[in-house]
Formats: sequence, C-alpha cells, structure tokens
Amino acid sequence: MAEHGDVTELLALSRAGDAEALDRAIPLVYDELRQIARRYLGRESRGRTIQATELVHEVFIKLSRGSAPDAANRPHLLAIASRAMRQLLVDRARARGAGKRGGGWTPTTLGDALVPGSRGAQTGPEEILALDRALDELEPRQRRVVECRFFGGMEESEISLALGVSERTVRRDWVKARAWLYRALYPEEAERRGC
Repeated sequence: MAEHGDVTELLALSRAGDAEALDRAIPLVYDELRQIARRYLGRESRGRTIQATELVHEVFIKLSRGSAPDAANRPHLLAIASRAMRQLLVDRARARGAGKRGGGWTPTTLGDALVPGSRGAQTGPEEILALDRALDELEPRQRRVVECRFFGGMEESEISLALGVSERTVRRDWVKARAWLYRALYPEEAERRGC
C-alpha cells in the first residue's frame, strides 16, 4: 500500500514542477501498465505489430514528452495511460490502413465486446478506427469509462477513483455507452437483436 502512496506523492511533485518525479512514478505502475496493454492487445487480430512492453514504453514516452500529466493518484494515472494507449493504437491502425486497404489484417468483430456476457472479441484496425470515431460522439464521462474499461482493462473501482464518481455511476455509464456504441457500430445487428 505504501507504493500507492508513493505514486500519489510523486504525481503531486510532478504537478508541482519536478521534472523527474514522473520518471520515478512510472516504475511503480509499470507492471500494471503492461497488464493493461496485454489485455487490450490480446483482443487484437493476429497481425498486430506491437507488443505490450513496446506499447507501454511508447505511452511513457508520450506522457513524458508533453507537460506532466495532471494525475492525482495511481488510478488516475492509469486512466491517463489508457487514453494514451487508445491514441497510440488508433494512430497505428491509421498508419496500417493507409499503407494498404485493410493493412493485411484479418477481419474480426468488436461486437462481442459490446454484447453483455461476451468475452474476448478480437479487433482489427478498421474496427479500432470506427470505435475511435464513435467514442468522440459519446458524453465525455462515458467516453472516459470506455477508454478505461476497453482500452485500459481497468476495474470499476479503479475507474471510479480515476474519474471521481461512484462505482454505480461507472456501471451505469458503461451500460449506456456499450449499448450506444453497439447500435452505432452495428446498426443492422442491433436492430435484428432488438437493441
């Protein structure tokens, strides 16, 4: 538990201008960031070109290049890192799609991840891009919940702490966002299922 306090303390130092505090905080959450990256990358189709460790390193570089992230605690830092992972993965999907239509990826479905009770849907670059466009149309808090859950693999309790809302609000936002995204991304299937 002291490690969580250390992260919070280092983040406070980082926000106060200590340029090296973030560098000291990242190793304390490194394993969690790798777990988050592995969970998300496990849903990607086989043609992926990045490993979890590389994704975490790219996130760290992205976070350390800009101004210090305004994270208050460990879950908040993980939420910010989840958003950075989303941005990096979307950028990679765009780059792969730009090289050649479909980028050599095997088509798969994101739909299962959005259907209650489903597990482990694989996603390709075109679906990541479609999800990214659809996320931009959600309410900001619902978008953050999806980023934390889908891209970050975070638990409701962690999202609750990161966003400063109750777990019940996180659950409600997840249900609403998931249903809206399913209808937006798969309108024919949603109509067929009566969603």
